[in-house]
Amino acid sequence: MFWKNASGRRKRIYAALFVFVIAIIATIAGFFVPPSLKDAQIINQQLNQTVTQGQANGTLAESIFVNNFGLCLLMFIPLVGAGFGLVVLFSTGQAFRAALMVEGSNAVNTATTANFTITTVILTLVLIGATFLCEYISYSIGISESLWLFRRLLQRRWREAKVTAILIGIVALLLTVGAIVETLALTLV
Repeated sequence: MFWKNASGRRKRIYAALFVFVIAIIATIAGFFVPPSLKDAQIINQQLNQTVTQGQANGTLAESIFVNNFGLCLLMFIPLVGAGFGLVVLFSTGQAFRAALMVEGSNAVNTATTANFTITTVILTLVLIGATFLCEYISYSIGISESLWLFRRLLQRRWREAKVTAILIGIVALLLTVGAIVETLALTLV
């Protein structure tokens, strides 16, 4: 009933919120499908190599943005983008699991552990939370717009292209902020 009585704008917001929840579920599902230890080590090595190269070149924020924005743009493709987005989010969960498997076993196997202050830990968690929100809100917008765009194109409502362009601009801004914040978080770790 709430859907029928909602305005077009509210329906878009509801759709994005629904997709946000689905995105989190997809990531959690990926997290609970652990890769083999060998695959986890490869994934972790690739992630670390990307971060190390980005930090060495001073282009980490740009690299993060280009990666996330490119993936998000693909999520805007009518209908196909929604499926692609869910696969990306599932893979993100597996990457988190891989990093946890490898880094967790490394921490257990080494006698020394990182000396974090409480302030550093809290700041890192806040930055990671802000990054998560920027990225997942962007992905939710991309996936939900993929579905809206598909529906509008079937209805031959071409003005949806203007809405899509505006949403891509919003996503670009969110992902820029997310990339900067993620870079700050990675320099603290």
